[in-house]
Amino acid sequence: MGNQLKTAILLATLSGLLIAISYWVIGGTGGLVIGIGLAAATNLFSWYQSDKIALAVYNAQPVSAAEAPALYRIVQKLSTRANIPMPGVYIVPSPTANAFATGRDPEHAAVAVTAGILDILPEDELEGVIAHELTHIINRDTLTQAVAATVAGAVSFLAQMLSYSMWFGGGSRDNQRGGNPLGVLATVIFAPIAATVIQLAISRTREFSADAGAAKLTGNPRALARALQRLESTARQMPLNANPAFEPLLIIHPISGQFLGNLFSSHPATEARVEALLQLERQLISH
Repeated sequence: MGNQLKTAILLATLSGLLIAISYWVIGGTGGLVIGIGLAAATNLFSWYQSDKIALAVYNAQPVSAAEAPALYRIVQKLSTRANIPMPGVYIVPSPTANAFATGRDPEHAAVAVTAGILDILPEDELEGVIAHELTHIINRDTLTQAVAATVAGAVSFLAQMLSYSMWFGGGSRDNQRGGNPLGVLATVIFAPIAATVIQLAISRTREFSADAGAAKLTGNPRALARALQRLESTARQMPLNANPAFEPLLIIHPISGQFLGNLFSSHPATEARVEALLQLERQLISH
């Protein structure tokens, strides 16, 4: 419940940032309408198209039970255990090791893994990874992340338009209707950064919840902990390159650095995730 509340607060803050920029900088009711309209249009697009775009970005290819029997069997077993429809199963033709889920709800979902992850993970660790991705689907995290990404994108787009307005003098034509010039400057500089930080904070929060859900689904938190450690090690040597907007979907995205690294990372530190999983294991044993 704590993570869900934190996610709701972060999403509300992100949406409030977009509306405030539109209202106070663009100017009055017109700015409010533009901000809400832009958010609605981008969210509607992400609702219907985010899964297709994510799969296309990573060049994920659908596979059948005959083509990937072991993977298909794991997805089918865990989906049945979680009481959700069987999602589409995809393989990304890449030697790197990673995985992601996408789709707006359990009825319109897909799980994708790289060819590399199938090569390096034993079956119990692969089960932990698949359970993690299925938990994202169950929790509607894939939709939450799509909404966060599109609203953050709308904020950045609005800030870019304001930047053009400043360069071409649009912001000073009508001070009463054009907004506050200092507000415009602050928006251009800080709004995209703030939107990105909030979006990534949402992603980090959902990763902890998905890890916990996976541990409960498999009953084996340590297997997922081992998988995360193995994936981080291999991902640092051979990262999966893609559009940064879709990096939060991946189960692992290591980044160097401490404060700024954590602030601008789409994932929590692997060490923190592993410790949380081992704490769950201790709780399971004690019960």
